[in-house]
Amino acid sequence: MIITTKGRYALHAMIALAQLEEGERVPLKDITAGQDLSLKYMESIMTVLSKGGLVESASGKGGGYKLTRKPEEYSVGEILRLAEGNISPVSCQALDGKECDHEGSCITLPFWRELGDLINDYLDKHSLYDLVHMSKA
Repeated sequence: MIITTKGRYALHAMIALAQLEEGERVPLKDITAGQDLSLKYMESIMTVLSKGGLVESASGKGGGYKLTRKPEEYSVGEILRLAEGNISPVSCQALDGKECDHEGSCITLPFWRELGDLINDYLDKHSLYDLVHMSKA
């Protein structure tokens, strides 16, 4: 499992929004400023986050993005799964509900499932709030 730029940029954007005053909106260009991120690429990521209900957007004067909940109510896992899709450690576990052709005979399947559970548990036990405060430490 490799977290792509899409997942990393989604986390960066969510952290930037979590650092705002509650209810405050910020334009996307301000989120990407100084981070050497493509505005067009971030627009596509923010669309995913918006459609997933993690952020709210408004256009026009005073527009921009804001969180829909408090930072402590978002898990890192929730953000990454929305941005990345399945975050399984092996491709045979990322078949979107389809069974692997070798599922019945795979000796390593229990190992990969347990590793996937550990990864997801770790990501889910850390909140957006935690990331904001880790960055300040």
